[in-house]
Amino acid sequence: MPEEYMMENGEGSALPLIIGLLVMIVIIAGGWKIFTKAGKPGWASIIPIYSFVVLLDIVRKPLWWLILCFVPIVNVVILIIVSIELAKVFGKGTGFGIGLLLLSPIFVPILGFGSAQYQGAPAPAAV
Repeated sequence: MPEEYMMENGEGSALPLIIGLLVMIVIIAGGWKIFTKAGKPGWASIIPIYSFVVLLDIVRKPLWWLILCFVPIVNVVILIIVSIELAKVFGKGTGFGIGLLLLSPIFVPILGFGSAQYQGAPAPAAV
């Protein structure tokens, strides 16, 4: 590592680690709050895979969409759709949904701690 990045005792700064941990804590707290607002247990937001199952329930998408998340390219489309639908069930627009996907450290806490209320997803139209 170049010397300008090293501290006097030869080790790097802990600042990036601390900032990363703070960002992670903010995202986790925001996700917990989003789940709570939707009537789901907050702890479900920190359990891998199960959190996505609960998220699919919040946005009223079928459980088999979880399998699509393991298909390359399709998983990106599914994440975009779920992010947009999450924004919509809280009364936000498509732009906010894209923000949830691309700028999670900013938009997840806004959705979780903001005034947005869970409105549920509309029932699917009869065919």
